[in-house]
Amino acid sequence: QVQLVESGGGLVQAGDSLRLSCAASGRTASTYIMGWFRQAPGKEREFVAAISWSGRSTRYTDSVKGRFTISRDNAKNTVYLQMNSLKPEDTALYYCAAKYSSGTYVPKGGYDYWGQGTQVTVSS
Repeated sequence: QVQLVESGGGLVQAGDSLRLSCAASGRTASTYIMGWFRQAPGKEREFVAAISWSGRSTRYTDSVKGRFTISRDNAKNTVYLQMNSLKPEDTALYYCAAKYSSGTYVPKGGYDYWGQGTQVTVSS
């Protein structure tokens, strides 16, 4: 129904910045909460950030607060994750996710659609 494609990952040094993008296609004539998750080798997938349809409600996991910023451009059907002051601990495969909702509550789970991921590697 909805296809999500992430981009913007890469190899950077600690302290550098990256901007991830997630482009949605298909059934996009609806309202969706958009979120970012990540999974490092040997670890479970974890919630990173999410944003409501309006963009006025956001939620972040504690480890990225003050460093990452999630935003969206509904006219472009795209959500972004600006990642600053990157740390080696941020190294992971980052996934974009979407959940149908027009509300302001941004959950950490229950998402309906997932992208294939984009790799972020931060060297020390």
